[in-house]
Amino acid sequence: MRNCARYLIFFQYIGTNYSGVVKVPPQQLVKKGVQDHLEDAVRKLKPLNPVSMSISSRTDAGVHALSNSAHFDLQRRDDKPPFAAHILVDALNYHLRTEQISVTRAHRVAGDFHARFCARSRTYVYRVALGACFQSPVPLTERDFSWNLPDTELDVEAMREAAALLVGVHDFSSFRAVNSDLPFKNPVRTLDAATIRTGVSFAQAHFHREVPFLELTFTSRSFLYKQVRRMTGALVAVGKGRLSVPQLKEVLEARDSLAYPQGLGAPAHGLFLTRVDYSDSDLQFSPQTDLQLSSEE
Repeated sequence: MRNCARYLIFFQYIGTNYSGVVKVPPQQLVKKGVQDHLEDAVRKLKPLNPVSMSISSRTDAGVHALSNSAHFDLQRRDDKPPFAAHILVDALNYHLRTEQISVTRAHRVAGDFHARFCARSRTYVYRVALGACFQSPVPLTERDFSWNLPDTELDVEAMREAAALLVGVHDFSSFRAVNSDLPFKNPVRTLDAATIRTGVSFAQAHFHREVPFLELTFTSRSFLYKQVRRMTGALVAVGKGRLSVPQLKEVLEARDSLAYPQGLGAPAHGLFLTRVDYSDSDLQFSPQTDLQLSSEE
């Protein structure tokens, strides 16, 4: 399409009120996906082309993102030049102002760029609050943003020992949940990092008591369905003494989703997608490259 530009956008959202990040079927009217609202915002810019967005990283209902990404094409009317990146960000956020979704930055990219397949790594952080119970609640700022456990402490060293077993190239079949993609997805993934460190409450300086936090961080080029939540749940079980480090190793080596103990998976609302990384060259747009791609079509 003449005068059509492809954009990569980075965006954040609070996942509580959405069915997940990807769009939902039109007949599902209860909750929309984040993608539905992003595409609606692009349509309000009145492009000539149909709006279709490709999301880099799927997140489930209730999961949050500080930085997800997506690409889409946009052709302006009347031969107007493509939007400058900062103008596009402002325009999209104007139309998203009633949602808990915000575009943080945009890049014009080559016409063959793909937000999902060009991503080099993705990083998730899972937040766990300790000592949370009816008598000692967490701040409201944490209620929907952490897994709030009544335990006052976990065996963090055992959790780190267990997390080290997960790093590297493995068949992660035991840590993926069953869904319709199961027969078609290669279960072998490379987990680049799995770290556990202390964290803080968003309201630490203003709450009446100090709430201990743990942050579990996982980095990989890609993850299986619910892999991060299941790894988190297993590591917390190790911290509680419900699962030993050798038992977690046995679960991993079983390479079978049925080997994962029932009831261990971590809830969605403590999980944040925090980074999607690309190579610098992918984010440097070259008009000559786009002209060459157009001539080859």
